[in-house]
Amino acid sequence: MTTLPAPLVDIHTSPHDVPSTPSWFAEVILLARHFTQRGILAAVAEHVRLARGRAGHYDVIDFVAVLLGYALSGEPTIEAFFDRLRPFADPFMALFGRDQLPHRSTLSRFLADVEQACLDALRQQFDHDLCTHGFEGDLLGGLFDRSGHRLLVFDVDATRQVARQRALVTASEFPAPRRRMDQVCAPGYRGRKRGEVVRTRTTVLQAHTQQWLGTFSGAGNGDYGAELDAACRGITAYLKPKGFSPAQALLRLDALYGNASPLARIQQAGLGFVTRGRDYQLLDHAKVHARLEYPCDARVKHPETQIERDLFDVGYITDWLAPVPDLALTCRLIVARQRAPEHVEAVTNGKLRDGCVYELFLTTVPAHCLHATEVVDLYFQRGGFEQVLSDEDAEQDPDRWCSCTPHGQEFWQIVSHWVWNSRLELGQVADEAGLRTTRWQGAASVVSAQDLPMVEQPLVDPVVEQYGAPEIAGNWGRASGRFS
Repeated sequence: MTTLPAPLVDIHTSPHDVPSTPSWFAEVILLARHFTQRGILAAVAEHVRLARGRAGHYDVIDFVAVLLGYALSGEPTIEAFFDRLRPFADPFMALFGRDQLPHRSTLSRFLADVEQACLDALRQQFDHDLCTHGFEGDLLGGLFDRSGHRLLVFDVDATRQVARQRALVTASEFPAPRRRMDQVCAPGYRGRKRGEVVRTRTTVLQAHTQQWLGTFSGAGNGDYGAELDAACRGITAYLKPKGFSPAQALLRLDALYGNASPLARIQQAGLGFVTRGRDYQLLDHAKVHARLEYPCDARVKHPETQIERDLFDVGYITDWLAPVPDLALTCRLIVARQRAPEHVEAVTNGKLRDGCVYELFLTTVPAHCLHATEVVDLYFQRGGFEQVLSDEDAEQDPDRWCSCTPHGQEFWQIVSHWVWNSRLELGQVADEAGLRTTRWQGAASVVSAQDLPMVEQPLVDPVVEQYGAPEIAGNWGRASGRFS
């Protein structure tokens, strides 16, 4: 056996801390350089203003820089982020052209003082950067229907963040209690999350590039009507500089928007939609009754749940509701029917009638552009939107609490979405992969770009006429073999 002598090891110690550079600091350098070259930092410093006392020598851009770093870091709390950043405060702020890092309490006071004008100015800069730069042309993706029209799919949906609340002392000898989250949260639908109060945030996603176009939030269940109007305005503003008309937008929504009032708002904005309906009185419509008497157009099977659905393309319905001023709605109705499960409690979507579960799907796309099966498949692909929300929670988690005021919390969420979009753009530059396309079937005909499908629907129902129910020829069957 040969024994090798161990080399001498010198161990040097020091009473001074030598912290390691955070793993996310390199990405901060890249993003700061990107924002500086694009002029975003200068635009924010010039246009986003907030008049407030006790601001010291700090400006809005100082707090925006801190929030950008917080979104990139992935630290669970602001306190943990400041603890990790403190040894590198000077070089961090120098990346954004500033000389001093605000204190954590100063950031909290700033977010508490954010007003509507300051929030709107930041949102305007976010929208300007999104519309002016970023993906263009073929990189925007799209869906080509059977007539050769190019559509852009947008997902509009809400996500929720709950807050826990302690029991308060209500004895007369104590001061009146006050909840810190009263302004930003309220009782509402919490889903499966544990908590006492909730805040709902409506998000707008470009489904092909997975870019966020906007976020609009409210206490409790929020005001989904006003948030939908804001989403429609944001989508329309996004389409124009990209060279698209509003008729080329297709909003994909869940059943929250599946009745006449929100759909009429979308149609008045000139946008199309695909959604699940929740106004089940349509099942009593004479046209629906007549269509259900005939065979289905197609039978589809969900690849994950293995549920089989019979699809009935009813066509366009114009007399959905009694005439109401400023509420004109014309949309195409598709009814899906499936056998009811053994346990009624398992029915979570649809209407249970006569041993069957009926579901409604509403769209503005004509039948010659997208068949009934394609409309339903397009709706169920909303699962991709849920995956984007999951990825965002894992990477940035914009729903974590940064402020106890509505405007301050939304200010942080806009900055977080800005970071997400910038990551996508820089990733596309680093990896110039070719655009992936999936061809379902060839287009029926090549149509010029001027003949785009408009929301105003044709007077002639494009649904193909159906044959009657099959009948057994009994007399002819008994005569088998006599005429050969």
